[in-house]
Parts: sequence; structure tokens; C-alpha cells
Amino acid sequence: MVELLLLLLLLLLPFLLYMAAPQIRKMLSSGVCTSTVQLPGKVVVVTGANTGIGKETAKELAQRGARVYLACRDVEKGELVAKEIQTTTGNQQVLVRKLDLSDTKSIRAFAKGFLAEEKHLHILINNAGVMMCPYSKTADGFEMHIGVNHLGHFLLTHLLLEKLKESAPSRIVNVSSLAHHLGRIHFHNLQGEKFYNAGLAYCHSKLANILFTQELARRLKGSGVTTYSVHPGTVQSELVRHSSFMRWMWWLFSFFIKTPQQGAQTSLHCALTEGLEILSGNHFRYACYLFLKMRFYCSKEIFGFVWVYPFLKVHCLI
Repeated sequence: MVELLLLLLLLLLPFLLYMAAPQIRKMLSSGVCTSTVQLPGKVVVVTGANTGIGKETAKELAQRGARVYLACRDVEKGELVAKEIQTTTGNQQVLVRKLDLSDTKSIRAFAKGFLAEEKHLHILINNAGVMMCPYSKTADGFEMHIGVNHLGHFLLTHLLLEKLKESAPSRIVNVSSLAHHLGRIHFHNLQGEKFYNAGLAYCHSKLANILFTQELARRLKGSGVTTYSVHPGTVQSELVRHSSFMRWMWWLFSFFIKTPQQGAQTSLHCALTEGLEILSGNHFRYACYLFLKMRFYCSKEIFGFVWVYPFLKVHCLI
């Protein structure tokens, strides 16, 4: 009798999941940016803004009247997205600039051009990223995940920091992931040369994003610049393009996965919501406040990795 019930349950499971999918998706997609703040006269930079969460984030900020820079590697694709946003929002101040986070020369060139072009920067959203890449290195010899997701954004933020301070109050939003829970900082294998797992390499870089956010907030206290890290949720995007398994999983569970517009809500919440300054350095999930308390977050050695190591590598030596 028990075996029969289990068999019936297994047979009914796909149907039950299908019927429950709308409710489950609604629950997983909970958390919407409710801020009504408008941004006329404000300047915003969004990395990786030619697709996915970055595109939707840029579109909403443009809708609110900001002058938005789409900082992306594929300029041709970026131009198409810029025209789409201009048409949709009626805001013609949507600009595309070349930014390849896997190349420090490109990062410096972007920053130099932006600083010459703009007098202000009010919001920097470090959104771009790579996930589960086959083992490869950046133009400067860094493992691709840590190089793009952490070191590239570290350098970009550092180069734009004075402009952010001059434009205060201003904000920095770093897009991380729930996957940071599986991340570790392996000092003896920072470049993945001794052992490498594409999934874990992504997790390590997302942990670095959160640690960087916390340390940056500490250093910027009293400057008028605040910083936040976010987990956007599980989102349908091009981020899984390097993994056939992840693409298959995304297809299999497509009923439960957020759209890019839904995934952009947490970034928008941290970029726009008034009164959030006292929570600088914290991590947000689903547009809700979530403070992470983990033992190694307070380690001076770990903070040394997310600040001293990148500073020496990408700012002083390259």
C-alpha cells in the first residue's frame, strides 16, 4: 500500500509542480523596488548593460530621467540596446561606451574617457559578470572569474571613486549571488592553477564581491558614498551560456526562474531607495534587507585579499 502511494505521488509530481508553478514563481519573484525617486540630472554607469539584468536596470534608471552609460564589451550590441531604451523611455541620454573587464587597459580607457566627459557620477552599478567559464585567464593573467567579477570591478570602482565622492550622496551597487555561500578564498590557489572547478570559481568571485562591499563601506564611511551588494535571484539570462548543464536546468525549471526585469529589482532597490545609507556595506536579497553574519567575514587576512591584493595587482603593478 505504501509503495503504491509513493508511485502515485511520483507520477503526480510533475503535474503538481506544473499547477503550483505560478504560485512558486510569484514567491521566488517577491521583492519589488517601490521607490518613486526620479533621477533628472543624475549620472549612472551600469556595467554589462547590453543584456539581462543590466539592460533592465539601465532601462528603469533611464525611465526615471537619468543620464545612463551602458558600459559593455560588445559595443554594437550595446548600441542596439541603447536605441531600444531611448525609444521605450523617451530618454535620449542613454550612451554606450566600451568596457572589457577582462582587460585593465580597457578599464582604464573607459574611466579616462568617462572622467573627461562627465562632471558627476551618482550611481555605479557593477553588474557585469561571467559564470562557469572553462579555465582561462584575462589579458593580465588573472583567472577569468576572479579577474572579471572582482578585480575588474575593483579597478573600475577605484578609478571612479573620487568622482563619486565629489558627487555625493552617491551609491555603488555590486551584484553578487547566493552562490557566495559556497565561496572560499584560497590564498595558495588564487589563479586556479593548482586545481580548478568552474562552478566554485564563480562562487569564490561572488564571495569576493560581498567582502569588497563591506570593506569599501568601512573605508567610505562619512564620505557620502554608500555601497551595497545584492543577490538578484535565479534569473533567465545569458550568464549560463558557458554551461550546457546549467542551460538545461534553467530550461527544466523555467517556470520558477525570474525574468531579467524581476532580477533587476534588488539592484534598483539599493540604487534608489531613500534612507538606505545607514545600511551601507550590507547584502540585499529579493529587494529586502539581509545581513550576513559569517565568521570569516571579519578576518583581516580576507579583507587584505579583497583590498590590498587587487590594489597592488591592478592599480600599482599593471
